[in-house]
Amino acid sequence: MKNFLAMLAVSAAFVSQAFAQTPTTAPSAAPKPSAAAMGNPATPDAAPMLKCKDGSSPVGQSAHGCRGHGGMMTNAASAKMASGTASAVAVASKPAPAQMAPGGGAGKVWVNTSSKVYHCEGDKYYGKTKKGEYMAEADAKTKGFHAEHGKACGK
Repeated sequence: MKNFLAMLAVSAAFVSQAFAQTPTTAPSAAPKPSAAAMGNPATPDAAPMLKCKDGSSPVGQSAHGCRGHGGMMTNAASAKMASGTASAVAVASKPAPAQMAPGGGAGKVWVNTSSKVYHCEGDKYYGKTKKGEYMAEADAKTKGFHAEHGKACGK
């Protein structure tokens, strides 16, 4: 029994020493997160916030979060958006629609020389395809061009 009590006393002393907390002079404070880590764009070391090309925020923090929104903005454009020097419309502006080629008009069709299709006056592609020229509808037919969707211009 004496051996048992001696062993109990030794193990109690060991346990209390093993789990004893050492006193500290001052409680340790957790480091404050920087303004950049908190997403404050006003600080110079802050990383620009992610934005889609249409100005909306991405879903998640990956490039795939801007599907259907024109894709992810470049870092420079995103930084301009965050600082307020550019608007979402200016950054995500679409190119102007193609201008009509000069020289069309009365009785002429626009011949798309790449696709061998001709377009009538008033058609949305009339004078606007990358490669083409104006000519009379009869000339277009004799040179092997065909009307868009098989519809002749005839008036």
